Amino acid sequence: MAGAPRLEAEWLRGWGARTEAAVAELMRVFRARFGYPPGPNAVAWATEASHRQTDALVESTPVPSDLTTLYWVFGEISLPDVHVGFFVHDAAKVAEDFAEYGEIPIDGEEEPALVFGSDGGGHLFALAGSGRVWRSATASPSGRFDLVAADLQDLLEGVTRQIHDQLS
Repeated sequence: MAGAPRLEAEWLRGWGARTEAAVAELMRVFRARFGYPPGPNAVAWATEASHRQTDALVESTPVPSDLTTLYWVFGEISLPDVHVGFFVHDAAKVAEDFAEYGEIPIDGEEEPALVFGSDGGGHLFALAGSGRVWRSATASPSGRFDLVAADLQDLLEGVTRQIHDQLS
């Protein structure tokens, strides 16, 4: 992906702070709006332990650089009550899945992709070396994947829009 902008840690930190505030507001009104209590929703910031997991991920997989940047800022993201759910798995889970399933070949991508997250229906998110984000059509790493975002920043901005849609 020569010449394309890469995900920046500063942008991620800002996104995380804005998202935490928006999710807190959503949790305050969730029961009244949807009729049932919310689950635990969290943007977990990176820690020394998650940095060690990220180091191990980098050593054991062909992880795209934007995903490495994401994991240097966040240990994981768990938002089960945002739209149908949105999860960025921790780096250890990504490494485990890679060991079990390997890279994901995606039509239209020169390089295979790495699964890093899922939604509440079990559909998987994969990041290709191009920076594009793909979502599985089924809850399986061996099926078809459809393009869902131009890059991780675009995907995360979509999560923000979903939170605000639920608040309006």
